[in-house]
Formats: sequence, C-alpha cells, structure tokens
Amino acid sequence: MNKNLLYESVDNASQIINDVSDKIWEYAELSMEEKQSAALYKKVLSELGFTVEDKVAGVPTAFSGSYGSGKPVIGILAEYDALSGLSQVANVTQKTDLVSGGNGHGCGHNLLGAGSLGAAIAIKNAIQAGILNGTVVFYGCPGEEGCAGKTFMARGGVFQNLDAALCWHPGDVNEVTTGTCAACLQYEYTFKGVSAHAAGDPENGRSALDGAELMNIGVQFLREHMSKKASVHYAYSNAGGLSPNVVQSEAKLTYMIREADVHNAKALLARVNDIARGAALMTGTSVSWKQIDGTSNTVSNTVMEKILYENMAITPLPEYTEEEWNYANALKATYHAATLPGQNTQIDKDLYMQVKEKSENGSRALNDFLLTYVPSNVFTPGSTDVGDVSWLTPTAQFTAVTWTSGSPGHSWQNVAIGKSSIAHKGVLYAAKVMAGAAADMMERSDLLANIRYEFDACVGPYDCPLEATVSVPE
Repeated sequence: MNKNLLYESVDNASQIINDVSDKIWEYAELSMEEKQSAALYKKVLSELGFTVEDKVAGVPTAFSGSYGSGKPVIGILAEYDALSGLSQVANVTQKTDLVSGGNGHGCGHNLLGAGSLGAAIAIKNAIQAGILNGTVVFYGCPGEEGCAGKTFMARGGVFQNLDAALCWHPGDVNEVTTGTCAACLQYEYTFKGVSAHAAGDPENGRSALDGAELMNIGVQFLREHMSKKASVHYAYSNAGGLSPNVVQSEAKLTYMIREADVHNAKALLARVNDIARGAALMTGTSVSWKQIDGTSNTVSNTVMEKILYENMAITPLPEYTEEEWNYANALKATYHAATLPGQNTQIDKDLYMQVKEKSENGSRALNDFLLTYVPSNVFTPGSTDVGDVSWLTPTAQFTAVTWTSGSPGHSWQNVAIGKSSIAHKGVLYAAKVMAGAAADMMERSDLLANIRYEFDACVGPYDCPLEATVSVPE
C-alpha cells in the first residue's frame, strides 16, 4: 500500500497522540497503579471505534483495544508506568522537582504508549477504508518497571494467537533492536529471629539482620562462580528498625537474579536460596522467600527486524528547529556522555566509523540519523517483559530518538524532555514506522510465513519465569 496514507493518518491524529502522551506524563503512575493512564487509553480507543477489553488476564490495569476481523492479527504493545523519585519540571535544563518525592517518566513510557497508539490508529483507519485486511490489537501493558505486567499477561495466554507483535522504546538513537537480553527473577527474602536487648541480654537474641547481611556476603562470594552473563542485585526493604540497641527480629531483602535465559536463572536462584538457608542456619534465624515477578530473555526475529529497518529507512526522520537544537545542547551539557550512540557500534567496524562521523564523535546533541541494521547475537545485560511476548509470538522492537544523545537511563533529563516538541516528533516517527511494518506483514503472506519459520526454528516450549503460586499484583 501507499505508506503515505499511513503517515497522513498519524499526522491527522497527532493532537490526540501527543495529548495522550502529555497526560500520561502528568499522571506519572507507578507499576500496577496506572488507573488514570489505563482509563485514558480505554476512553480514547473506545471513542476511535476499537473494541476494548478491560483487565486482560486478570491484571487490573491491563487492557486491549482491537479493530478488524480475521487473520493476520498484529499486536502493538504499549507501556505507561513511571518511576518513583523522578518528578521533574518539563522543558528545563536543571533538576527541579515538580512534586517533592514524586514520580516521573524517566524511561519515557508516556511516549512509548502514545507512539503505539498512533500506529494502531493508522492501521485501524486502513482496515476501515478497506485497504488492509486483518486485525490490529493495541495491548495496554502495565508494570514493566517493577511488576512484569506482560509476563502475567503471557502466562494467561494473551499473546499466543498473534501472528506478530511490534514494540518500540524511546531512546537517543534511531535503531532496530537486535540480539537478546537477560532473563530476570525477582524475589523477596524474609529473615525472622528473636528480639532482645542488644546490651542487656544479647545471648537471647537471634538477629534477622545478621541473617540478611550474611546472605549478602555469601552472594558476594558466589559472584566469582557465576557465568559472565549473570548478575545479582539486592536492596534492603526492611533492615529491622531504627534502634541499634534492639536485636532485629525481622529483616527483608529484595533480590534480582539475572541470567542468559530462564533455565539458567532458575539454576542460579537455587544457589542463592542455598546461601539464604545457610545464613539462617548460621544465625539461628529462619528464612522464607516469595517471588515478586520474573521475565524471560528476548528472542530475536531477523525477518521482522529487517522489515522494521526498511520502514525506518523510508519514513521521513524528524527535522529539528534551531530552538530545539539549542535546548538539546543545553540539556546534554548537564551530564557526561563518553560513548558513541548505538548498542551495536562496537560490533561492525564500518558501522562504527559511520556512527562516529554522523554523531560528530559523539558530540552531537540529537542523533538525527538512522543506524544501519546489523543482525547480531549481542547480549544486553538488562531485562524486559517484552521477552515473554517474544516466546509466544514473533516480536521485534526498535528505538527512536526522543532524548538527547547519551542521556542517562531513568534520569531527570529524560523526564524533562518528555513533554517537548523533540519527544513529540520522535513519537510520531515511531508510530509511522510501526504502522508501515504492520501493513507490510498484513499485506504479504510470504513475509509472515518467513517470520513464523524463523520463530518456530528458534523457540521451544515457553518456560514461564513465574511460579504457579505467584498471583497478579493488585
């Protein structure tokens, strides 16, 4: 089809798309608390003629909006949760709290969801006009930052009937995402002991805090014997109180255990659990644990990635005004960025030199160019619940420029720029790219056949990272 029709649909809906993005930015709701954000999306989708399903897979702030009928069925993923402690005034170049101690969209999920909405609108309009045949489903996926909403949805079988799923993420470079990332298991460990006066009768106390600290020490020694793709992080959620003269009767830790895939993550988890048992035994305390959430590693699909790249290449890139360049340069001056843009620049020498030149050796404030697509097996140590979608249906992602080059992840800078015209332009570009890729797959059965062939060759049975007893976060 003529892709300009899709681009026009996105441009015609730009007011709706950017208004949604800005309102979600203002709501800044944490994982699984996105009631206003979900309500806004459902209202907009319903008004646009989508069939809305609420509380998908029993997840309170998950939903879907579908349009069309029959095959193929293309899913478009959206996120809309914020991060704690990142409240920030918009469109400034200094750290300034909007709400003291409040939340902010440091990962740009207000933009992510709005761009996905734009793509869904464009495909819906094409189906309605009789240009495309099939079904488009917009998935509202909550809790990516801390509760793995897509994993709970995947466990409920939400994505397995799709022909393909598309997603994007705000970033500092226009690039197709390739390779894989780590699986991650998140657990809470609770140590319980016996309270006593720390000076008067310490011999009668059994310190839960001692147990927690010894567990952490044990894990430090484990690090030498983990694979290079593994990492373990922890934080105290309860250190036993504020009184040092009381033997702490309870202490809690939250652990994130990452490995190359779910199977290896579970094996590493077993070793961490043994350390917890040993720490409890050494301190005369007891320990129990429960899973909070889990995510799978992502499965790459090169056929889909090439489709995304082709659409990124033909979709007009945003052009920036002098005022936007001035703002970007001022914001970039607030942090140190020593590396060149793009996750694959160290893999291919020609690409490395291309990026070095186009980014002016990393000094350019906005990367207003497209990185060449180079399929790779690059391993990213972070995690995302998009991984669980990719085990159930062919999935591909890309990043589009909404932030200044080298901007720190989960930063006040990302929040500040999140309502700017720079970010809005990136959202519309992302929407057009996804719409174009979805249209290609809906029009060409040979593409879908190749996509499915690669998927079936790479993916085995889905090993859900969630224990059966883990309930949906309320």
